[in-house]
Amino acid sequence: MIKNNQKHINKLHILLDVFIIAAAYASAWGIKFFIDSYNNVVGGVAPTPMYLYTLCAVIPGYLILYGIFNMYASKRTRDIKEQIMDVFNANTVGILIFFFVLFIIHLTNFSRIVLFLFYAFNILYKVLSVIFIRNCLNAIRRKGYNRKHIILVGYSRAAEGYIDRILMNPSWGYNVVGIIDDEVSMDTVYNKVPVIGRVDELQNLIATNELDEIVITLGLKDYHMLEKIVAICEKSGVHTKFIPDYNHIIPTRPFIEDVQGLPVINIRRVPLSVLYNRFFKRSVDLILGILALIIFSPIMLVVAIGVRISSKGAVIYKQTRVGLHNRTFEMYKFRSMVEQKDGTDEVTWTTSDDPRVTKFGKFIRKMSLDELPQLFNVLKGDMSLVGPRPERPYYVDKFKEEIPRYMIKHQVRPGMTGWAQVNGFRGDTSIEKRIEYDLYYIENWNMVFDIKILFKTIFRGFINKNAY
Repeated sequence: MIKNNQKHINKLHILLDVFIIAAAYASAWGIKFFIDSYNNVVGGVAPTPMYLYTLCAVIPGYLILYGIFNMYASKRTRDIKEQIMDVFNANTVGILIFFFVLFIIHLTNFSRIVLFLFYAFNILYKVLSVIFIRNCLNAIRRKGYNRKHIILVGYSRAAEGYIDRILMNPSWGYNVVGIIDDEVSMDTVYNKVPVIGRVDELQNLIATNELDEIVITLGLKDYHMLEKIVAICEKSGVHTKFIPDYNHIIPTRPFIEDVQGLPVINIRRVPLSVLYNRFFKRSVDLILGILALIIFSPIMLVVAIGVRISSKGAVIYKQTRVGLHNRTFEMYKFRSMVEQKDGTDEVTWTTSDDPRVTKFGKFIRKMSLDELPQLFNVLKGDMSLVGPRPERPYYVDKFKEEIPRYMIKHQVRPGMTGWAQVNGFRGDTSIEKRIEYDLYYIENWNMVFDIKILFKTIFRGFINKNAY
């Protein structure tokens, strides 16, 4: 069974970490004292034995810290970025503890340069080892070794979704032996995974198969059986997981909070609902917005002159859009069409070869230069540099009835650019796909993600092939 292999893998992993920690420490010490000897620096630093004694405490300390950060737990289904973030977080906590201990014991002659070098080398070596181990295990699993044998209890959408993901990721090393269900025909097969029995046979199936995991994937209508099934699974001693069948109700990633021992499922995780995150994002918007205005002001001046010369009417066009918390605001753009007096611009899409678009307007729309005045919307607080694109009230009323979860985009400030836009969903493209990308952004927001979107916008997002 895989759990026996996992024990050996964990032992090798810990031994490798011992070597990595020692190697990072030795690298830091060697560089520091090579530089000192080269520059004939003597005195003022702790003697060499002190560094060796410290290493004897550092190694077990970091191993315990890695254990606290679950770095020795199975990582089959975890993204490599999450593992690297765990390495960074664990080492950051470790170095802070290191500094705190040196302060408490008043060891002032211990080189801080060694500490910083150790921090950098340990992260580097550990990340390289994570990548190496992951690649080795993935290669082994693709060949059919180090696999986890599992059965699913309950034929449902959750079961089908789980099987699909396992088949799309052979490097996870899962082998689905079969599905147990009371209502589906015994000759049913889904993606080569057969129905192998009924719920009453669960105990015998566990006893006659060497299973590593049992995954409960009951449909909502069968939840009355959940307590009985969990009791059987726990009696068997086999690790058990539960995948709720609520994807059609809560289709995005929820999160669970502990209310004095009571698990509470929050339907949607919105990082920007946290005050600190909102303050941080708003501060960045103000700083970068002002810098962008300074940088693009010459271009904006040229565009303004071009709009004025190319057709009659105002240079800046204002259009009502729906923003944060469903509040409307006036969004600014350089006018790219002939002036509309009948209000049709509020309820109609711009189409290919639209006669309302001026020649100069077509150019600035293609290059997204008509969007630059929205920097003033950013400074006013109506918009952010990055976020879901705002829509006109007419279409918001229309789409909220037609497209599930459409209104969730209004839980954050709309943006000049967004995740959907840099992935090609701009202009006359699928609204459903735009919402899918917008929801991913809303639920996975962080400042690094914003920076990534801004860079993508700068390097490939200005030219809009879907702009008319």
